[in-house]
Amino acid sequence: MSERVMAGQNFETVELSQLISRVGDMKEDGYRLGQICGVVLDDDTYEIIYSFDKGHVLQNLRLKIKIGEEVESVTGIYWPAFIYENEIHDLFGVKFNHSALDYQGTFFKVAEETPWKPKK
Repeated sequence: MSERVMAGQNFETVELSQLISRVGDMKEDGYRLGQICGVVLDDDTYEIIYSFDKGHVLQNLRLKIKIGEEVESVTGIYWPAFIYENEIHDLFGVKFNHSALDYQGTFFKVAEETPWKPKK
């Protein structure tokens, strides 16, 4: 695990196997979920950032995954995460397992399937 501070924000890199545990820790420590954001790093890697707030200080968990890897949903810990997870699924094609509310690719009406997924 590596940690870095940027302009009042803390970034911690987590492995896929650590995600649920770390998100659970955030909930237990009194953090609220602020947002989940996906971005393409390169032709085969995504970065998903989970941002949490407590006392106006952001703590971010940075998850890097290969395209095609599946991510465990955090909706069992933060139910409203279904919004972000469905958005990331529809735009990038990332599959979130065991989501409390899975729109199965119909959360957004888009002209093409997974428009932000890199074309190989």
